[in-house]
Amino acid sequence: MDISVVIPLYNEEESLPELYSWIERVMKANNYSFEVIFVNDGSTDDSWEVIEQLKATSGETVKGIKFRRNYGKSPALYCGFKEAQGEVVITMDADLQDSPDEIPELYRMITEEGYDLVSGWKQKRYDPLSKTLPTKLFNATARKVSGIKNLHDFNCGLKAYRKKVVKNIEVYGEMHRYIPYLAKNAGFKKIGERIVQHQARKYGTTKFGLNRFVNGYLDLISLWFLSRFGIKPMHFFGLLGSLMFLLGFISVIAVGVSKLYNMYNGMPYRLVTESPYFYLSLTAMIIGTQLFLAGFLGELISRNAPERNNYQIEEIV
Repeated sequence: MDISVVIPLYNEEESLPELYSWIERVMKANNYSFEVIFVNDGSTDDSWEVIEQLKATSGETVKGIKFRRNYGKSPALYCGFKEAQGEVVITMDADLQDSPDEIPELYRMITEEGYDLVSGWKQKRYDPLSKTLPTKLFNATARKVSGIKNLHDFNCGLKAYRKKVVKNIEVYGEMHRYIPYLAKNAGFKKIGERIVQHQARKYGTTKFGLNRFVNGYLDLISLWFLSRFGIKPMHFFGLLGSLMFLLGFISVIAVGVSKLYNMYNGMPYRLVTESPYFYLSLTAMIIGTQLFLAGFLGELISRNAPERNNYQIEEIV
């Protein structure tokens, strides 16, 4: 199979027939063998019924996965990637803001130019300023932290992947924003970008609020930490804890020596516990011990962690 198109969706019943027809026209015009995998992320409208109708009329080219409840875009992509059989996997949103006409060029860049991943860049957007400005700041931060300097839009839903990429990365939580970073950490370093068309939303309303930017920064910090210390948390917590403990221990010795010096020189005797520096030193030693133990426990957890992506799937067609 040439192409698998993975489409996560939540309450997009109106756009699905038009989107599938558009994808089908593009695929047939280019003589691609393909499948379209719709992942229904707990929709409360008739999206699943529409997917079943598309399956009934289009046969093997349509697959559907139905979650029992809403989990989010990352779990939807994770399950879609598991089902994908195409040598090139395309992801796009279900709201018709991503154009299927971009698929042939994305496919060519993967198969002929040797890219592992190609991310779309919606250079001209039809979004309000309240959305575009935070997006620019978010992407600038992501470029700095990830080291992937050539990407302008990490969160674009329209992407193309070599099959082995999606089979070797784990998309969980809300990490769909950082799939290029996940791919880089997995050893897939040929990551490219293509300017793609952005279309105004035709049906429904956006499913993302301003809280996604806050969550995005928190996820970026988590991903940075995991990429550096995910399988070796003791290297971070152990080092930091040891330094804190050592600083506290040296401070306690210094406080004790200063008291002995004062006594030797006939100065008024005062208990060592009367000095605030004594308590600061003890606090540093306690925090250092806690950080060290956190690193030790992190090592145990990372070596014995159960499967993280476990979602309730109600039905597959």
